[in-house]
Amino acid sequence: MSDAVLETLVEDGATKIVLLVLDGLGDLPHSAHDWKTPLEAARTPNFDSLAPRSALGRLLPVAPGITPGSGPGHLALFGYDPLTTVVGRGVLEALGAGLELRPGDVAARANFCTVDAAGTLTDRRAGRISSETCVSLVGRLTREGTRLEDVDVMLQAGVGHRFVAILRGPGLSGEVTDADPHHEGAPIPAARALAPAAEKTTRVINAFMLRAREALRDQHPANAVLMRGLSARPHLAGYAERFRLRAAAIAAYPMYRGVAQLAGMTVLPTGETPADAFATARSRWADFDYFFIHVKGTDMAGEDGDFGAKVAAIESVDAALPDLLDARPDVLCVTGDHSTPVPARGHSWHPVPVMVHAPLAGADRAARFHEGSARAGSLGTLASRDLIAVLLANAGRLDKYGA
Repeated sequence: MSDAVLETLVEDGATKIVLLVLDGLGDLPHSAHDWKTPLEAARTPNFDSLAPRSALGRLLPVAPGITPGSGPGHLALFGYDPLTTVVGRGVLEALGAGLELRPGDVAARANFCTVDAAGTLTDRRAGRISSETCVSLVGRLTREGTRLEDVDVMLQAGVGHRFVAILRGPGLSGEVTDADPHHEGAPIPAARALAPAAEKTTRVINAFMLRAREALRDQHPANAVLMRGLSARPHLAGYAERFRLRAAAIAAYPMYRGVAQLAGMTVLPTGETPADAFATARSRWADFDYFFIHVKGTDMAGEDGDFGAKVAAIESVDAALPDLLDARPDVLCVTGDHSTPVPARGHSWHPVPVMVHAPLAGADRAARFHEGSARAGSLGTLASRDLIAVLLANAGRLDKYGA
């Protein structure tokens, strides 16, 4: 649907919408687990009690065959066209970490990694070091000096192996390739300028990478860094402007807080577990119309190729769900931003199951919520960016189109 048409139909209301995103939810059947997906194998009595009284379907985050990153995947769920709304990962990480981005700043998403003596990348996540170790290592890099040419490189430790870098100085541009091969078994490439205006930024990034490698030479497993998603902050019309919604974001990881901020959502502090997230929503229930709640564990398990861990992550959400249901949301949507199949150990292009529970959503009478029942559901296969219209309609917040 055209954004211009949708936004002219939006009406004020008092209804509550919850978008519960299990990151990387979609998966594939596994021969070692009776040809079930983790969502099928999980014990999910609360999801399954909703399924018969809900509309099910599948979402395409970008387009058939296109594998989305987390940024485009979430922007699409929030009602933005992921093909025209381009936001660098560095901006999302920086905003999610609560950092200020000034005009002219360039942000990068960075993480510690492991390389062998020949400089070949052997572990992109440095064994998933602890957040405490990350803080210590960022401190070490800072002590080594973070001013290069006339540019300050400001670092902020994140969760686990991740950190954020902000470049601040004259003449910078985010049109720079990633200093990251995106897979193990290859050397870390130097960053390259994609435009003449980015030559200086490229020099600074490559100099920082070399300095970091030297500072970490006696460390293990985190003995090098990767940098990607270099970008400057764009301006997007937010939820209040587009959909007349007071929107809140509940997410433990910085990147997801960052993309929610770009959409004009208020970020609410929360804990690490689904129970923490649902308790946060309950505590601020009267203050907002729309709650985006993010769960990271499903995606992490998929990336690790751990079927059991993905099952456990799904079950932890389901076990905590009654607390959220007790708040009686008018519309509850359960889905993912993309698929992260265990066999793929990464994001994929496969459609994502979605369940919409609301009085007028319809009742597909599915026995359970999983990929198979979603494939047969009444919602069919939707572009993720069209989901917001479905949620608004079920919340009674869209006027009819035409006379």
